Amino acid sequence: MSGYYCKSLYSFSGDQHQQGLTFEVGEIIKIVQPLPGGWWEGELDGVRGWFPASYVQVLEKTASMTSLPVEDLGEPLPQHWKCYMSPQGRHYYVNTASNVNGFHSSGGTLHQNEHSHISLVKKPSSEPQVKLMNCVTFPLPMSMPEQQLLKPDEWSYCDYFWEDKKDPQGTSCISGFEVLLQKQLKGKQMQKEMAEFIRERIKIEEEYAKNLSKLSQIPLAGQEEGTLGEAWAQLKKSLAEEAEVHLKFSSKLQSEVEKPLLTFRDNFKKDMKRFDHHVAELRKHLVGRHTAVEKARKALADRQKDLEVKTQQMEIKLSNKIEEDIKKARRKSTQAGDDLMRCVDLYNQSQSKWFEEMVTTSLELERLEVERVEMIRQHLCQYTTLRHETDMFNQSTMEPVDQLLQSVDPAKDRELWVQEHKTGDIRPVDIEI
Repeated sequence: MSGYYCKSLYSFSGDQHQQGLTFEVGEIIKIVQPLPGGWWEGELDGVRGWFPASYVQVLEKTASMTSLPVEDLGEPLPQHWKCYMSPQGRHYYVNTASNVNGFHSSGGTLHQNEHSHISLVKKPSSEPQVKLMNCVTFPLPMSMPEQQLLKPDEWSYCDYFWEDKKDPQGTSCISGFEVLLQKQLKGKQMQKEMAEFIRERIKIEEEYAKNLSKLSQIPLAGQEEGTLGEAWAQLKKSLAEEAEVHLKFSSKLQSEVEKPLLTFRDNFKKDMKRFDHHVAELRKHLVGRHTAVEKARKALADRQKDLEVKTQQMEIKLSNKIEEDIKKARRKSTQAGDDLMRCVDLYNQSQSKWFEEMVTTSLELERLEVERVEMIRQHLCQYTTLRHETDMFNQSTMEPVDQLLQSVDPAKDRELWVQEHKTGDIRPVDIEI
């Protein structure tokens, strides 16, 4: 497909950091290469990126198709028919006499009915090119070139959660998307437990502040005098100030750390259920489409077997009735082949839609997880900031106490006490005879 162009039907906003291409409605984009699951890599104004194939219309004309050599088809075409390869890699058949044309999947045997239309009767592939896992088709390791990651070197969710995973007991499977959802819900639970931890810290601070305030009011050693008494009184006063500091610390912890942790994404579980329901519905729809494919495949096998039996009967005994039965069986076989191709196309469309939603939603979950971690980091940093501020305030309450303790002077205290409590400064003398 490389080198072809497409026209955008819808606008698409891709994050350049995530290698998404941004374009508006009506812009012409050069197609670089197809990516797995209905995504293409394109180029616009010198910028490359990926985008959903369903958002654009390929600008394909007969002149832009490559004629396919007959030997590449495996069997010769009926008279007047030519085969071309479209930019999507599909066989495009054209009747040069009647101008009848149309797309059909590659591979199989061509038949022409009485209305001069070409139909494709599917032959079972001798070796399947895909493996089926819970109704999702994955390429076999050797059947196609190695897929490119959508976001190389980033370990992105959108690249590593496509297959289902067995539970630890091995009794059932959970989808890769369910693994991502469990990661999100676990993160929310961890965030809640962090908030509970901060709540316990708040309780400790509140209780500590209450006890400090109560202790500062106990009149123990209240009769101490002098400079030592002043220092003791300041120490008791500092307890009351320290209690106020811890009370403010607990209040800020509640408003600036605990509350944001509790209220961040109040509707988180509701959003997760919405994501889960949407992707699960698409997966359920995909299962239904696959069931229809298998049913149509069986119907085609039955029709082909019936046609083969009638053809063998004709080889034994030729009659108008048998010839008519063969024509009827061929029409039914052709119809069954068309039904199978229709079911396969519908399945591929459903899988492409599921793929697109998986990529979009997994990138959204990735963004939400980064946002959650960054939010918690910021508020834990706020916790440490408040803790440092508390230490600084506590230190400031002790500075007056330190100064007064440095000023304690026993001699001065003795002088003041003596002046206040002296009983007389005349000393006794001896008795004279």
